[in-house]
Amino acid sequence: MKRREFIQTSAAASAAIMTANAVGASQPMPQGKAEHCVMLWLGGGMSQIDTFDPKQRGDAKQKKAGSYYGAIDTAVPGVQVCEHLSKTARLMENVTAVRTVNHDVVDEHAAAANRMHTGRPTAGTVTYPSLGSIVAHQRGAAAEGVPAYVLLGYPNIARGPGFLGPKAGYVYSTNIDSGPAGLARPRTIAETRVGRREGLLDAVRRGGASRFKGDAKFQQYDTVIAESLRLAGPEFMNVFNLGSEPDSLRNEYASEFGQRCLLTRRLFQAGVRFVEVSYSDNFKNGTGWDTHNAGQLNQHLLIQDLDAALATLMADLEKHKLLDKTVILVNSEFGRPGGFDSGGGRGHHSKCFTSVIAGGGLNHVGAWGQSDELGEKVMDSPVSVPDYFATALAALQIDPSANLYDGDRPVPITNLGKPITELF
Repeated sequence: MKRREFIQTSAAASAAIMTANAVGASQPMPQGKAEHCVMLWLGGGMSQIDTFDPKQRGDAKQKKAGSYYGAIDTAVPGVQVCEHLSKTARLMENVTAVRTVNHDVVDEHAAAANRMHTGRPTAGTVTYPSLGSIVAHQRGAAAEGVPAYVLLGYPNIARGPGFLGPKAGYVYSTNIDSGPAGLARPRTIAETRVGRREGLLDAVRRGGASRFKGDAKFQQYDTVIAESLRLAGPEFMNVFNLGSEPDSLRNEYASEFGQRCLLTRRLFQAGVRFVEVSYSDNFKNGTGWDTHNAGQLNQHLLIQDLDAALATLMADLEKHKLLDKTVILVNSEFGRPGGFDSGGGRGHHSKCFTSVIAGGGLNHVGAWGQSDELGEKVMDSPVSVPDYFATALAALQIDPSANLYDGDRPVPITNLGKPITELF
């Protein structure tokens, strides 16, 4: 390209960008009024056509592609879901099943799970923060003495704070009966011994503050230690006492997954901002949500767990006047194809699948976007992962067009995602 052509082309491009920015500036970013967010993580890959995007019935034995279960009507006219989501179906006016989520990650669990937690491709030089850490960083806890972000499941780098640092990290618990293991005091340690330990720790912290004065990493570490000591107190740990809830309510929540959802409501009442609930009953069908081969046969047991937990959580939050203040996300790393594999199950599929957003005071429509006859291709209203995240962030009063900072380098908070404005 000649020099004059280069200058002319560059000028035209700059003008186009300025025009686009001016148009964007004239369209204000939508903002909701929600205060909390829970992500129900169905690790393995929820089949969209067997749950929230049902299609014509198939037959695994005959290798006829299609839904494994029948469809039922919901409270939203024209919107159907799987027959095993009967409780949720009655509450679909509070739900939008986003049926056209898609990404370009190879259909492998770890990489796709990273995408569905961070909204970004894996990078060799940058560890990006998860959605939970972004919310924790932007909004902090809603009350004193509690963490902003709690993970009810096993820790993983994809769920972590990345370049935002440990202050935006999570407190995790794998045992909902006793609370976070790192905060629970061992019964064999007497009060006097605990006092001596805390005295020693205090001396080490004071010495470190003097020795590493002005060191940002030490200050971050010391802040986390201080928060941990606060959280180990009885006030926060009592949140994990589900025995104080009525047996009738616990029975409605049903499974262990449901009990984690009940705990989530209690965590929100205490002031926690973001909770991730991982589905852990993976042996009910032999494979969990990764329904290859025989895992498909009893997939309905998982769907029924999800149905009871999600519907009861929505009703429970509504009873406590928290549903409009709580964004509920139902998320997987990818979906499943409409066809069946050699063992009668389904493979992995990331080009079109369903994620759910519920509550949060949004103008829900039951379902958003349209997939093809097998739920494998986007036909109308595609939603990228950044768009899905931007919708959740906007509902939480966080500007999805803002920047985070990795040191001095600005990083778009959602990788340029655009909220689904029709839900606001």
